Amino acid sequence: MNRLRFLTAGESHGPALSAILEGMPSGLELCEEDIKKDLRRRQRGYGRGGRMKIEKDHARITSGVRYGRTLGGPVSLFLENRDWPNWVEKMSAVKVENPENPLQMPRPGHADFAGMVKYRQNDLRNILERSSARETAMRVAVGAIAKKFLQEFGMEIHGHVIRIGSVVSGITALDEKSGLSGKSKIDLDKWKELIEKVENSEMACADDQATKEMMHLVDEAQKRGDTLGGKFELVVTGVPIGLGSHVHWDRRLDGIIGGAMLSINAMKSVEIGLGDRVAEIPGSKVHDEIFYNEDVGYFRSHNNAGGIEGGMTNGEPIVVRVSMKPLPTLVSALQSVDTGTRLPMHAHHERADVCAVPAAVVVGEAMLAFVLANAFMEKAGGDSIDEMKRNFAEWPNVPMGW
Repeated sequence: MNRLRFLTAGESHGPALSAILEGMPSGLELCEEDIKKDLRRRQRGYGRGGRMKIEKDHARITSGVRYGRTLGGPVSLFLENRDWPNWVEKMSAVKVENPENPLQMPRPGHADFAGMVKYRQNDLRNILERSSARETAMRVAVGAIAKKFLQEFGMEIHGHVIRIGSVVSGITALDEKSGLSGKSKIDLDKWKELIEKVENSEMACADDQATKEMMHLVDEAQKRGDTLGGKFELVVTGVPIGLGSHVHWDRRLDGIIGGAMLSINAMKSVEIGLGDRVAEIPGSKVHDEIFYNEDVGYFRSHNNAGGIEGGMTNGEPIVVRVSMKPLPTLVSALQSVDTGTRLPMHAHHERADVCAVPAAVVVGEAMLAFVLANAFMEKAGGDSIDEMKRNFAEWPNVPMGW
């Protein structure tokens, strides 16, 4: 049974977004500043739309925390939409005299059409407001709390963009240049240097040349009224052995991670470690050989498994890559059908991003943090941070090249 769960509520242009996080143990140091940093990172990126110039996201903690520490009860969060004053009539919760004309030109690639049919709506506004990626602001807020929890036990999560359209970064966590892979002690300092570059990059990319080329692609797409997708990589360091399990299909950690990543708006594929490249390479080159010496302890030849074998963490860094499709709201709108008249019509368009992959990195970090925090709680047990730390101290101490 899951120790952690969360719910979000709210519409993209409604008055606010909210979330409830249940299962966080007592005693975790937490303040709104811990959440604010990742909310700010979510708003970054070259190619973002006008909405990011309006919103200055700040999540208020409204329950579950006292004097800077969690209480063990549900943590509730509240985030006001600053754009709400412009939508009071359009998104009113009560009847209005002059309602907006219904939107009936669903966007290919969006939840519009399937949602209209499923919920029997004649106005796609009733679908897009909840299916909008605006909801991910609350996932990021919840994920920031999960990150804070993981840090108590030495785990850190960082992500970076490795592809936008046809441009590919030359840096990946599976390469020895990252400091995280190879027949030597893991070099966390080298990895932290790369992540610092990512945080200073407009494309959240560690490769300077690729960043320039990505920005050029975004400019070209914007001129065409088009959008761009891409791929990002998430890396978790400091992971203990044994999170997840091989004994049941629904306890395998890689399966849970895959589901969490695909639950994010616009994500279409997930890879762990080498991912789909394992189909091209013989087993002798895929599997990570195990070595041991007194100075380093156990270590691997590579990290092609991405830190997970048999549905369980193996002590190596977790490496997850996620592909995001181009956003379906295009200035040069695609062909659609007016669901009212059933006549040909261009799809609905409103303010949107050209490219949101750098922002998606932060959402991916949040969802991965939530999954790992839950897996850790299942393993460690306990209702308080102190109790979990005592339990964690008794885990087998297997040196893994740290």
